[in-house]
Amino acid sequence: MTVEQMAKIVYDAIDDKLGQDISIINIGKVSSLCDYFVIATAGSTRQVKAIADNVQDELTKYGIEPRSKEGYETQTWVLLDYGDIMVHVFDEENRGFYNLEKLWKDAPYVDVDTLV
Repeated sequence: MTVEQMAKIVYDAIDDKLGQDISIINIGKVSSLCDYFVIATAGSTRQVKAIADNVQDELTKYGIEPRSKEGYETQTWVLLDYGDIMVHVFDEENRGFYNLEKLWKDAPYVDVDTLV
C-alpha cells in the first residue's frame, strides 16, 4: 500500500465519523519528519476519541498499526503516528490554539481526490 492510499483511508475514516475541516498537508516537501499530516477537528472530546478509534480500526484492517499514539487521556488532541503519516484529531479550541497549518505554512495542501 502506498502512503497516498493510507492517507485516503485516514481521510475517509475521519469523514465517516463526521470530522470537520479535514486537511492533508504534504510535510515531506519541507521536512523529513513524515510525508503527510492529516488534521481534523471534532465537535467534542467523545468525537475526538471516536475519530481516532475509527482511523485505527480502518488501518488495522490492512495490518497497519500506529507506532505511537498520544492524547487519549485528555481527548482534546489525539496524535496517531504511522511513520509516513501523522494524524492529528483536535477539539475546536485546541485546533485553533495550535494552528498546525500556520506552523507548517510552507507545506502544500493535498486534494484528497488526487490520492488514489
